[in-house]
Amino acid sequence: MDQAPGSPPESQGAQSVPSCYRHPDRETGITCTRCERPICPECMISASVGFQCPECVRTGSGTGHGPTANQPRTIAGGTIAADSFLVTKILIGINLAVFVLVSALGTRFVNETELVGYAYDRRLGEVVGLADGEWYRLFTSMFVHQEVAHLAFNMLALWFLGRMVEPALGRSRFLALYLVSGLGGDAVVYLLEYPGRGTIGASGAIFGLVGAFAVLARRSNLDMRPVIAIIALNLLITFSRPDSISWEAHVGGLVTGVLLALGLVYGPREHRRTVQAATFAAVLLVIVVTMVLRTMDLTG
Repeated sequence: MDQAPGSPPESQGAQSVPSCYRHPDRETGITCTRCERPICPECMISASVGFQCPECVRTGSGTGHGPTANQPRTIAGGTIAADSFLVTKILIGINLAVFVLVSALGTRFVNETELVGYAYDRRLGEVVGLADGEWYRLFTSMFVHQEVAHLAFNMLALWFLGRMVEPALGRSRFLALYLVSGLGGDAVVYLLEYPGRGTIGASGAIFGLVGAFAVLARRSNLDMRPVIAIIALNLLITFSRPDSISWEAHVGGLVTGVLLALGLVYGPREHRRTVQAATFAAVLLVIVVTMVLRTMDLTG
């Protein structure tokens, strides 16, 4: 009996390792990050994250066939752009520009933009913070760095992770994951941190990219041991310096990034956009509910 390319021999059984779609006699645990067909080492072609099959590389399509062959898509369904790191560069540029403002305006600028739950500002003579209705601090605090070393470390991490995650997700999805991960980290800080303590930095959003990269690596069947080691090392550093590093932002951003990435890359292809939108909506809803309940606790 003839066997269709890509399907395993009948003797292998339902639970066996699949065979390469181009070489049915070769078992493989690697799949193309675009069309999801199994590919052997001879057929796999390195991509920004994982590997792609020869047909998807040749056509630039998500399936290698049909009218969408000239519309390249990422593993998450985003459009493949000529400059696949543009958003990463823009985010780094914004952080650098804000740092220039910090250098020029000093403490006054930081005090008005940092993440703080509920505090009395003696200079202004009034209560300030998220609990006082200044929710903009959730966003502004993600781009504020007061020290050169803090800025340099975060920007190096953003450049390294952005060059891997942005091409895999596409510009809009990458930006959304970055910002919402930052919000998730800030929400955890607001929930658990002392209400008068200020927090600044892009660490929550960057840890969201760490979580997204872990999901992408797992989705591409890469060796997870180095990824787990990197996450463990970063968490070890985080918890070893609790007085100077906001562990709440790091953990909150990491968890948020993982959840969002799961929705971005594991949704069924035919309902991918619906699943992605629902995932982001659910995470944002949790963030808003957390903010409202914490605010009621602080001001009640």
